[in-house]
Amino acid sequence: MSAVTPQELTAEQVRAKCDSILFECNSTADLKPIGTIIGQDRALNALKFGLSIQKTGFNIYVAGPAGTGKMTVIQSYLKTLASQKPVPPDWCYVHNFRDSYCPRALQVPAGTGLVLQKDMKELIDRCRHSIQQAFSSKEYGEQRSEIADEVNRKRESAFNVMSDKAKERGLLLKATQVGLALVPAANGQALSDEEYQNLNAEQKDELNKAREELTKDLKDTLAELQDDEAAAQKQLENTDHEVAGFAINHLFEELRIKYAELTQAVNYLDEVKKDVIENFGQFRTDGKPQETDPLTATMQEQARKLALKSYEVNVLVDNSELAGAPVVVDINPTFNNLFGRIEKEAQFGALSTDFTMIRCGSLHRASGGYLVVRIEDLLTNFQSWEGLKRTLRDNKLIIEDVGERLGYMAVKSLQPEPIPLDVKVIIIGERMFYQLLLQQDFQFSELFKIRADFDTQMDKNETNIKDYAAVLCRLCIEEEMRHLKSNALARIVEHSSRLADDRNKLSTMFASIADIVREANFYAGEDGTPVIETAHIDKALEQRVYRSNLIQQRINEMIETGMVIIDVEGEVVGQVNGLAVYDLGDFAFGRPSRITASVGVGREGLVDIEREAKLGGRLHTKGVMILNGYIHEKYVGDIPLSLSARLVFEQSYGEVDGDSASSTELYSLLSRLSGVPIKQNIAVTGSVNQKGEVQAIGGINEKIEGFFEVCRTKGFNGTHGVLMPASNVRNLMLKDEAVDAIREGTFHVYPVSTIDQGIEVLTGVKAGRVMEDGTFEPGSINDMVQKRLVSLAEKLRDFSKGEDKTEKNKSDAEAEA
Repeated sequence: MSAVTPQELTAEQVRAKCDSILFECNSTADLKPIGTIIGQDRALNALKFGLSIQKTGFNIYVAGPAGTGKMTVIQSYLKTLASQKPVPPDWCYVHNFRDSYCPRALQVPAGTGLVLQKDMKELIDRCRHSIQQAFSSKEYGEQRSEIADEVNRKRESAFNVMSDKAKERGLLLKATQVGLALVPAANGQALSDEEYQNLNAEQKDELNKAREELTKDLKDTLAELQDDEAAAQKQLENTDHEVAGFAINHLFEELRIKYAELTQAVNYLDEVKKDVIENFGQFRTDGKPQETDPLTATMQEQARKLALKSYEVNVLVDNSELAGAPVVVDINPTFNNLFGRIEKEAQFGALSTDFTMIRCGSLHRASGGYLVVRIEDLLTNFQSWEGLKRTLRDNKLIIEDVGERLGYMAVKSLQPEPIPLDVKVIIIGERMFYQLLLQQDFQFSELFKIRADFDTQMDKNETNIKDYAAVLCRLCIEEEMRHLKSNALARIVEHSSRLADDRNKLSTMFASIADIVREANFYAGEDGTPVIETAHIDKALEQRVYRSNLIQQRINEMIETGMVIIDVEGEVVGQVNGLAVYDLGDFAFGRPSRITASVGVGREGLVDIEREAKLGGRLHTKGVMILNGYIHEKYVGDIPLSLSARLVFEQSYGEVDGDSASSTELYSLLSRLSGVPIKQNIAVTGSVNQKGEVQAIGGINEKIEGFFEVCRTKGFNGTHGVLMPASNVRNLMLKDEAVDAIREGTFHVYPVSTIDQGIEVLTGVKAGRVMEDGTFEPGSINDMVQKRLVSLAEKLRDFSKGEDKTEKNKSDAEAEA
């Protein structure tokens, strides 16, 4: 079957125009801004499901390229959802009176944390005042004096009795430096050593006997007095505790009534009350130094403050200003920022800390709501990623020092009581990271079971186009920019289709669209116009290109001056202008490259010089290998392929990859084999399969415009054009200059579906259909190619026979010798 001659495309086919009448307005000022998210139904359904199911592991990974507005969409959606949920409770840390190294977590209703903190501060101030007043009262002094006087009376009575007994036995009870002693006496006076020595033996024995007996009585009396003093001291302590308790009972009772419904808070108040009573002494001082030595006074003051600090309330999470569930976006998820930290301060050359220095992390603030983080930020903090997985698995938040976890710190630190976690984590990132985590981290799929995929395009229909305009209306209002006129809206819709790389789609890369509007608004301001016109959109797009196309301009200059050789006129055998795309990240452009083929006898088949020079990528190598399959199947069949062909991108000094030039290379090879020249005024792009079908490629607009610019620079002759895959027609959204040239007939675009169609356009010679005997129509391109391949096979066969005959004669000669 012969190839169907392709019809070149019209101006209307290479760019889909948008009619401004469709918007039914003069400008976006006449439209109602839309607050919903458009074009992301799949992602929103996944989000809705993931956020609704309250089970462990159903956290969400939002996948999609940058610029689709993932973060904006997620925040907007979550804030709407969060406003319908209850405000989560406050969390506080308080002193643990049983173990000061393990502060207790205290949960109170939202907004109560700061109130409790204030109440406790006032309570302690009032306790100090009340205790000082109670212990300075007359009644307390009299009560203490009465107890002390009773002890003194007992001591005095006991000593008098002992003294009388001693006198009766000739002894005197005397106080010495080491305590009470019984010494010999006469007439109420202690005997001197000389007087004692003058006593007879009987008197001495009697005195010694009396001393031994009375010493035992003295010890018993002293023991009884010590018991009495201990009892009195205990009575004094009980009295002090009773006085302290009486002084503060009513203060604590007020708060117990206020927080009666909060069991944890009431229990905490009871513990504080008990500790205040037990340590009432620290409340009796007025805070003034008791020592004149500055260092000692400072240390006393620090000790007093530290003691009183244990009654403070550290409000870790305050939700008093929330109107619903929290939505927290952590832009720097370090370990401390995510999980909280325990601060330290230097005192007297050493680091110290306490429960009031515990600080919350974003997970604490997000508990009861939603936490949003970017995967790139999270993975750059390895400890954060590991800690997040552990926290989501255990559903509890543990605040710890990352240095202690890694074994860098040997000093004992606080171990705050873990806080239960109730949060949905939404990670935003590229699809690449999602795939990598699935493959490399087995816990990832267990903890992030929902994937919300953001698309880069949506259907181009009347409803979506009007929604697009409503989104831009909202942008203009929110950022206080000029409104877009309807013709400017139409131009943005056209550019959106180009960004989507499909005339039947609209791009959802709203970040890029918004930037174009912002830039156009600037140019409208320069012109002093009240609205943004089409000219301002065009200028914004043109200036974007101008800021980034320096390399393109330099390459075109080299082509114009002949440094890079590109022929756009005439006909040459085995030479075609291929098209390639250079992607600079923020800007992509196309440029022609000369592709040539050389053919000779041999068994090597097709040799890709780019591959041999290690400049060809894997996809390009695959494309060249496909050509081998095409040649084998179409032309030689059972005949050995006796071909040695070289394919090369001329003046190419960098890596070449992709298969979009495989059809171009095939055309150059067919031209070389048939000897039929190819028109140099037509550039070619498109990949090919082994059946000879031309397949779609990427960057079609950039490639056509790249050759268009070169032809415009060299001068149009009315025949220039591009041969492209027919399956890429829907991707065409050429710039206005190219569209105008096509309309005027100075530039042409030919869509082809097969190699046969393409070779006829390039050579003007019929491709030729296959005959029943396997040959092709005489005089056709395919016929000439087949005959050339058969000729090469015969030449190789004859040459091989000659080699065999020469080798045989040589062997015979050696045998005769």
